[in-house]
Amino acid sequence: MAQTVARPTATLPAVPAKLPLKAIAPWAVFFGILMLVLLYFVGAEQGATSVLDGTDVHEWVHDARHLLGFPCH
Repeated sequence: MAQTVARPTATLPAVPAKLPLKAIAPWAVFFGILMLVLLYFVGAEQGATSVLDGTDVHEWVHDARHLLGFPCH
Protein backbone atom coordinates (compact mmCIF):
# COMPACT_ATOMS: atom_id res chain seq x y z
CA MET A 1 0.00 0.00 0.00
CA ALA A 2 1.18 3.40 -0.87
CA GLN A 3 0.78 6.22 1.57
CA THR A 4 0.52 9.82 0.53
CA VAL A 5 1.19 12.81 2.65
CA ALA A 6 -0.97 15.85 2.19
CA ARG A 7 1.13 18.94 1.86
CA PRO A 8 -0.27 22.38 2.56
CA THR A 9 -0.63 24.59 -0.45
CA ALA A 10 -0.78 28.35 -0.56
CA THR A 11 -4.24 29.58 -1.42
CA LEU A 12 -5.20 33.04 -2.52
CA PRO A 13 -7.98 34.81 -0.63
CA ALA A 14 -11.36 34.79 -2.36
CA VAL A 15 -12.05 38.05 -4.14
CA PRO A 16 -15.72 38.81 -4.91
CA ALA A 17 -16.52 39.54 -8.52
CA LYS A 18 -17.22 43.18 -9.27
CA LEU A 19 -20.72 43.92 -10.48
CA PRO A 20 -20.79 46.77 -12.99
CA LEU A 21 -23.09 49.72 -12.38
CA LYS A 22 -24.69 49.17 -15.79
CA ALA A 23 -26.02 45.82 -14.55
CA ILE A 24 -27.45 47.29 -11.33
CA ALA A 25 -28.95 50.53 -12.68
CA PRO A 26 -32.04 49.09 -14.45
CA TRP A 27 -32.99 47.07 -11.37
CA ALA A 28 -32.45 50.05 -9.07
CA VAL A 29 -34.69 52.23 -11.26
CA PHE A 30 -37.36 49.50 -11.45
CA PHE A 31 -37.47 48.97 -7.68
CA GLY A 32 -37.34 52.72 -7.04
CA ILE A 33 -40.40 53.29 -9.24
CA LEU A 34 -42.16 50.30 -7.65
CA MET A 35 -41.53 51.71 -4.17
CA LEU A 36 -42.87 55.13 -5.20
CA VAL A 37 -46.04 53.56 -6.60
CA LEU A 38 -46.54 51.54 -3.42
CA LEU A 39 -45.92 54.61 -1.28
CA TYR A 40 -48.51 56.51 -3.32
CA PHE A 41 -51.16 53.83 -2.86
CA VAL A 42 -50.48 53.52 0.86
CA GLY A 43 -50.11 57.22 1.58
CA ALA A 44 -52.12 59.27 -0.87
CA GLU A 45 -54.78 57.17 -2.59
CA GLN A 46 -58.38 58.11 -1.70
CA GLY A 47 -57.44 61.75 -1.37
CA ALA A 48 -57.51 64.68 -3.75
CA THR A 49 -55.23 62.82 -6.18
CA SER A 50 -57.23 59.59 -6.22
CA VAL A 51 -56.60 57.40 -9.26
CA LEU A 52 -59.16 54.67 -8.53
CA ASP A 53 -62.81 55.17 -7.58
CA GLY A 54 -64.35 53.64 -4.47
CA THR A 55 -62.86 52.68 -1.14
CA ASP A 56 -61.32 49.33 -2.06
CA VAL A 57 -57.72 50.58 -2.08
CA HIS A 58 -58.27 52.38 1.23
CA GLU A 59 -59.56 49.20 2.86
CA TRP A 60 -56.69 47.08 1.53
CA VAL A 61 -53.95 49.39 2.79
CA HIS A 62 -55.69 50.80 5.87
CA ASP A 63 -53.43 49.18 8.48
CA ALA A 64 -50.29 49.97 6.48
CA ARG A 65 -51.28 53.65 6.49
CA HIS A 66 -51.46 53.73 10.27
CA LEU A 67 -48.26 51.67 10.63
CA LEU A 68 -46.34 54.17 8.45
CA GLY A 69 -47.87 57.19 10.20
CA PHE A 70 -50.27 58.38 7.48
CA PRO A 71 -53.58 59.69 8.80
CA CYS A 72 -56.66 58.46 6.99
CA HIS A 73 -59.64 59.42 9.16
